Amino acid sequence: MEIRYLHTMVRVLDLDASMRFFSLLGLVETRRIENDKGRFTLVFMAPPGQPETPVELTFNWDGDEGLPSDSRHFGHLAYRVGDIYATCQHLMDNGVTINRPPRDGHMAFVRSPDNVSIELLQEGEHLPPQEPWASMPNTGHW
Repeated sequence: MEIRYLHTMVRVLDLDASMRFFSLLGLVETRRIENDKGRFTLVFMAPPGQPETPVELTFNWDGDEGLPSDSRHFGHLAYRVGDIYATCQHLMDNGVTINRPPRDGHMAFVRSPDNVSIELLQEGEHLPPQEPWASMPNTGHW
């Protein structure tokens, strides 16, 4: 039996805010489906040059009363980055809270506007510990 990864789906409450967040991570829109009959929009976003690894943002036009407030039922999305410190600084500069700072030069966690946990992992070897990250406390949970 052959199996292939397709995508991770996350329900979002504000499509524009979620797209802005994933754009800050460097993802780009690769496909969009507007379904008038089902009254929903699907937006697929992936890292440039990697359309086979998208996150699917599902937006229900009439709201989504069934969406859990914490969105933790599926775990997290994970992305490898070239410079974890620069990535976290870019996110912070754009108003994103770093829930678990990259104190170890290797791993950080942030949350999307819909409370989806995003793990960021340093490509290759861990970077040497660096301030302000090395002494930055956790904020909230991830």
